[in-house]
Amino acid sequence: MATHTPGYSVASVELATALLAEREVAPRARVVAEHVSQLLPGSANVVWVIENQDAPTWSARGAAGEIAVQEQELALDSGTLGELAEKKEPWIIPGSEVAREAYAHLNVRRTVASLAYVPILVDDLLIGAIEVVSYDQALQTKALTQLQEVAEIASLALATGIAYEAERHQNLSSITRLTQMYDLEKVFNSTLEFDSLLPIIASKFQEILGAQAVNLWLVEEKDTLLLLHQAGEDPAAQPGHKQKAGEGIAGDVGETGEALLIDSADDERLQRRNEGVEEGGAFTLMAAPIMDQGSEVGVVEVVNKLDGTAFDEDDLFALATMCEAAAGALHNASLLQTERKVEILETLVKVSQEITSTLNLDHVLQAVVNTPQAVIPYERAAIALEQYGKVQLKAVSGVEQIMAGDPEIKRLDDLLQWASLQEEIFVAQKDDQITAEREETREKFRAYFEASGARAFYALPLSDDLGRIGTYSLESSDPDFLSPAHFEMIKVLVGQVTVAVRNASMYKEVPFIGILEPLLKKKGRFLSMERGRRISALTLAGLVLLFLAIFPLPMRVDGEASVNPLQRAQLQAPFDSVVKQVYVREGDAVKPGALLADLEDWEYRSALEKAQASYTGAMAEMNRALASNDSSAAGVQRAQADYWGAEVRRARAQLEQTHFRSPIAGVVATPHIENLAGKKLQAGDPFAEVVDSSSVVVDVALDEDDIPLAKTGASAGVKLDSFPTRTFRGRVTVVSPKGEAAGDHRVFYARVEVPNPEGVLRTGMHGRGKVSAGWHAAGFVLLRGPALWLWAKLWSWFGL
Repeated sequence: MATHTPGYSVASVELATALLAEREVAPRARVVAEHVSQLLPGSANVVWVIENQDAPTWSARGAAGEIAVQEQELALDSGTLGELAEKKEPWIIPGSEVAREAYAHLNVRRTVASLAYVPILVDDLLIGAIEVVSYDQALQTKALTQLQEVAEIASLALATGIAYEAERHQNLSSITRLTQMYDLEKVFNSTLEFDSLLPIIASKFQEILGAQAVNLWLVEEKDTLLLLHQAGEDPAAQPGHKQKAGEGIAGDVGETGEALLIDSADDERLQRRNEGVEEGGAFTLMAAPIMDQGSEVGVVEVVNKLDGTAFDEDDLFALATMCEAAAGALHNASLLQTERKVEILETLVKVSQEITSTLNLDHVLQAVVNTPQAVIPYERAAIALEQYGKVQLKAVSGVEQIMAGDPEIKRLDDLLQWASLQEEIFVAQKDDQITAEREETREKFRAYFEASGARAFYALPLSDDLGRIGTYSLESSDPDFLSPAHFEMIKVLVGQVTVAVRNASMYKEVPFIGILEPLLKKKGRFLSMERGRRISALTLAGLVLLFLAIFPLPMRVDGEASVNPLQRAQLQAPFDSVVKQVYVREGDAVKPGALLADLEDWEYRSALEKAQASYTGAMAEMNRALASNDSSAAGVQRAQADYWGAEVRRARAQLEQTHFRSPIAGVVATPHIENLAGKKLQAGDPFAEVVDSSSVVVDVALDEDDIPLAKTGASAGVKLDSFPTRTFRGRVTVVSPKGEAAGDHRVFYARVEVPNPEGVLRTGMHGRGKVSAGWHAAGFVLLRGPALWLWAKLWSWFGL
């Protein structure tokens, strides 16, 4: 015999048992709905639950019978459910007395006989309701009694289910928050770059807290905060703004060092903050200090929750915890910056020692453009000096000798000529935007950046109390390659460079300082010698002078040499066509008229055959007219025959042009010419090059000072890098009448024709050549260079 709790039916005990088997709200609500459906056959029902008492709404969590719910969530005051929320008492409504709109939340397909509503209460607190729809007959008062008994049992089950789910949600939220904090630590420690870390900190704060905006303020001075980064949109603050205590919420938090939570839009502090803001003003706000080992380094300001609710104490606790993680990351980043500053200072000291330890101007300039690259991430540095009213490019990083003909050097030189007329310049290109005020400057650097590949250019004048002596520039493909620490270092470096360059320039302008001092010392030592030794020294000096004045020596002038072919032929496509077949390879020796390749010729063969046929026909018609004694017809056909004869010759000439033939004897010099088969050529496109290497021309670059000594027909010797043990002999055929720039001086080329019967000399070989200038006195041969230099200096000082 079964037992049950006194006062409850067997069905109620079974209901309680079924409810205990479930733990969550929705399964328990479905158990209640199914039980009600068994108690009231021919009816359908919905079990509604109010899960959040702070923001109460009706949630449909269980249903049974022929019924469906239009919306799973309803406002508390909706229709008949709203009346139940006010009464909190069960009642039955006949179907004929209630409007369909009152229960529009239900989707019923049959005629409603009656509606019944029973509240689910826990100590007078409404936590849900049972809504019953009967179709066959109206419900009676007895049914309400049964439903009340069910509601009494269901109330405890649903209340404990709601509490269980709330606790589980809280536990899940805690686990999620712990996971987020672990992820936060990993993300914050993923970089030590200060500029990269700030956006990461702000964006992660915004993501985890679900905020509209996060402002990251850092201490700039003792009592001033600077807004360095912002994630999201906050119209009341923009990056670059500064605050002190009393000027805003962040400044006040920075002064007190205590976290702040504002959860009401009516707060006076928020109203002051929102002054002048039309949209997106703050209605809730948190702020917390970032503390590093007891010292405040900044403030994090979090504005508005995206879900429209106010921040609470849990959010503030999470913010304070995240600030601790951010403080550690900022501390590590600051240590890296400190190490870099130390490294920068060490490099600055090294450069300073290097440039002040010598008066060699070239050494100073090379040290300045190359050494700072260890700590400044530039890709090219350059120095241009102002000398004798002109700006000259003197040093470029990574370049030992400046070649004036180099397009990149020319482009940089032109820009430095312009920069020498300006003060400090920093221009960068980010995407398509160029940071320059004037349109002319933007266009100038747009063209320069496009040609050079750089994206940032920084230039500073080298100037002191005596005036400007030059310009120092840095370039990089990164528009943000310079940090504030780099700018400080560069300005200090430029001051030291100015002094070093000024001293070296002045020393170079007075060369006798290095000559007179050792001469005076030698004079003193000579006068202190014994008389016999002085006579011997004078006799030896006289003999040396006699040798220099009388004894002849061969004179030669030399220079860099490069090999060029004596004769070359360039074959070009006569018309648009496709290469049909290539018969030679690079390096093959060919004779004049040798077939090198064929173009596709079917079109020209067809034209020739057509013209030939027309010519033959015209000749046949002319002969027929002559045979018939028709002179007029014969004359017409003769004209036709002449025309077609000319067409035959033209077609034959065009067909012949489809054959590439070598015009000279030589060697094929086109690389991979055999791979050109099948390539389409436009009219005038180069196809092949044939060079005559039986003799070569060696161009010897002579300084302009040596040109008066180089004569046509003079013998010459050439020693090439490829053949260091051989000397090739030839004669000068011509000395170029026009000079070419080579660095800071000009050269003239002596063309030396050298026989090459073995074919060992190839185009492009380099070496050094010497041109004979006849026999001259030993003094002229040995001392000509120093004498010319001395004469130039004396003329620059005293000449007219």
